[in-house]
Amino acid sequence: MEFLRPANLAEALAAKAERPDAVPLAGGTDVMVELNFDHRRPEALLDLTRVAELAGWTVEDGVVRLGAGVSYTRLITELGEKLPALAMASRTVGSPQIRNRGTVGGNLGAASPAGDTHPVLLATGARVEVASTRGTRMIDADDFYVGVKKHSLAPDELIVAVHLPVASAPQQFAKVGTRNAMVIAVCSFAVALDPEHRCAGAAIGSAAPTPRRAAEAEEFLAAELPWDAPAPLRDSVKRRFGELVASAAAPIDDVRGTAEYRKHALAVLARRTLGWAWQDYLGSERTCA
Repeated sequence: MEFLRPANLAEALAAKAERPDAVPLAGGTDVMVELNFDHRRPEALLDLTRVAELAGWTVEDGVVRLGAGVSYTRLITELGEKLPALAMASRTVGSPQIRNRGTVGGNLGAASPAGDTHPVLLATGARVEVASTRGTRMIDADDFYVGVKKHSLAPDELIVAVHLPVASAPQQFAKVGTRNAMVIAVCSFAVALDPEHRCAGAAIGSAAPTPRRAAEAEEFLAAELPWDAPAPLRDSVKRRFGELVASAAAPIDDVRGTAEYRKHALAVLARRTLGWAWQDYLGSERTCA
């Protein structure tokens, strides 16, 4: 196995162009597990840990550009207020040691249906910045996931950053597992309120071949949330929202849970997270008033 260790982004892109079969190595929390269990034996590894261009973040015009190499720990401590749902998801990832190493860019690269950050990226309308020696392009999160552990990157492209809007209203993330953290999700869910556009984003994880938006549930909220006269949500609204989220799933039975349980759990997560987010929104509205 060849080990490539570029010192900057230009070298990394050149190496990926020359060796498109090289597997990128960011935190290594997914790749090294696969290597240790002999589930994967690539011809080359492309170590990106020295590429400083991937390790920063900026905010411009209300959008966070999150470098692909920013760790979960840094995201939590430095961006928790700007990206609350992503910080919530990051807190459920592994142990402190894993959070110190793991990155959102690495989570995207693995493209696992159970990746904890994926529902948040979908619910908030994130875009993925990818680059090669041919140039840079943006991929909507909706178009990034194309199959089980498959993404829409070309063989010579690397994930450079993720672009997410700074949260203007409450967001929530929740997942079901045998523990609160250090566990692969049985299912997960994210919701993000968007008062400016009078709508909300909703997305599921670990309950379909890919992470996916709950489009009908989003359309329902756009019509039912009382933005103009904020008031507590009716139980019927939360219940119907949960049903629509569950209907968006296409789960399977596996060692972590049955398809039937996943759908039931998603409905519960959707009701609860919407209730929490809307309650927070009502509180912020009262504070502003």
